[in-house]
Amino acid sequence: MSATISDKLPPAILLMGPTASGKTAVAMALARRFPVELISVDSAQVFRDMNIGTAKPDAATLAEFPHHLVDLIPPTEAYSAARFRTDALAAMAEISARGHVPLLVGGTMLYFKALIEGLAELPQADPATRAAIDRDAASRGWPALHAELTQIDPATAARLHSTDAQRIQRALEIFHLSGRPLSALLAASEKQRTAYQFTAIGLLPSDRSVLHQRIAERFATMLAAGLEAEVAMLRERYPLHAALPSMRCVGYRQVWEVQDGLLPRHDLRDHGIFATRQLAKRQITWLRNTLRPQTVDCLAADADDRVARLLGKTLI
Repeated sequence: MSATISDKLPPAILLMGPTASGKTAVAMALARRFPVELISVDSAQVFRDMNIGTAKPDAATLAEFPHHLVDLIPPTEAYSAARFRTDALAAMAEISARGHVPLLVGGTMLYFKALIEGLAELPQADPATRAAIDRDAASRGWPALHAELTQIDPATAARLHSTDAQRIQRALEIFHLSGRPLSALLAASEKQRTAYQFTAIGLLPSDRSVLHQRIAERFATMLAAGLEAEVAMLRERYPLHAALPSMRCVGYRQVWEVQDGLLPRHDLRDHGIFATRQLAKRQITWLRNTLRPQTVDCLAADADDRVARLLGKTLI
């Protein structure tokens, strides 16, 4: 990912990494040294009263280092990448107007991508439309549907093989539902690219096994701090159900299953650690394959100094 859009644009720092990579500690170290304000990029920390399982900074930390986009909504509501982009841009504008630099820190990689690139407003999948396309393909064959796509969306058709059923189906579905070709919708999202000079830094582990140990220790600490009691409190305070985004968060989902009798309590720790490791794996894949920031070894004792050196002229 390109770190710079234009030298004339206001600067913004993106500090991203998997869970347990020490992002918050590095961000606070930077806040002690530079005129930055922190913006949380975390799909779980937006929920109020969800503190332990989200590793939300405590009240004393938030008082010393205020975080934007923390404690925004109750756990009964949903929060989207599109809403994050709107909220983050508003916070960034306020921070820049104060002469400070936005420092966006977190591990929700889709939010970073939405902020940088914008979001294509694509229609949701429609089973009836897909079934009709499948019937047409069964009758005429996918090459014939590819030829049809060439007439309505030549740009998309040109990059698809004539037998790429899944992508041909999706492109035709989008056209039937929206009346616009996929290529036009993607071009519109490209115009949403954010007008900031981004410096993107990823905290990645040089040794995955050490990150796994951190994850295990972190989840054990959450359990000792009262994660189960926190979930019980949330269930008493709010009309929650297991399908809500808040209760699908790692840790909360496993505790919910224990409290509903779906998971033996003695398996909670192992299930929570496994789910957190899977989350970290997905985050690392996003970082390496999609976002591609400059990287710093999150296991290095001087990780914050290394990040500060990478920022260089951005914060001077």
